[in-house]
Amino acid sequence: MLKQCHVRWLGQVGYMQAWTLQKELAARRAADAACDTVLLLEHPHTYTFGSRGRRAHEHLLVPRAELEAQGVAVLDVDRGGDVTYHGPGQLVGYPLLRLADYDLDAVQYMRALEEVLIGVLAHYSLPAGRVRHLTGVWVDGKKVAAIGTKVDVHGITQHGFALNVTTDMGYFQKIVPCGIRDRGVASLAGLLGRSVPMNEVMLCTAAEFGRVLGVELVGVDAIVDAGRLPAVMG
Repeated sequence: MLKQCHVRWLGQVGYMQAWTLQKELAARRAADAACDTVLLLEHPHTYTFGSRGRRAHEHLLVPRAELEAQGVAVLDVDRGGDVTYHGPGQLVGYPLLRLADYDLDAVQYMRALEEVLIGVLAHYSLPAGRVRHLTGVWVDGKKVAAIGTKVDVHGITQHGFALNVTTDMGYFQKIVPCGIRDRGVASLAGLLGRSVPMNEVMLCTAAEFGRVLGVELVGVDAIVDAGRLPAVMG
């Protein structure tokens, strides 16, 4: 019998609000007061810096104050990795799982998340894959999905992945994405030359997550309403 994992679409949620929710759900999961959960969402324009600290801040190419004056959030967070961008048109996934139940270590878990996203892009006939020594998912040498995770002291995963769907790629020009200077970034819509409905990508991602992690996803039907995805906070 497959393990069950709840999936929730939150709509567009501020980074700090989503981060607080992650921490709350992780604490509940550690106490066996909640099931494994995957949060799917979008963020407003946000840059986050991972655990590489000062080196990551060197990869911000415009003054922080200038971005903040434009209403763009700039935050230090506790995931792994360097600097990345989140914004509208990007599907973000935050799995909150008890990792030991999946017989994976932290590195294997990141590879599994890559496999999920490779499967999503294969659905659109895009030959996605990995690049040796670099985390993420790539098409023709350009990163389409970034991954940055954390496994807390209770063995619960936090943070996760970000897949560029219809993202405004101009925002990546203000950073060195993930600290990688010699490779570009891309979106699903840009690679296909057409727009892609977010609900379509979300459902495909949920299906691939279930397949790769070997779980039964609960809640997908409840968040699909006549071809749109309502916000379901709380």
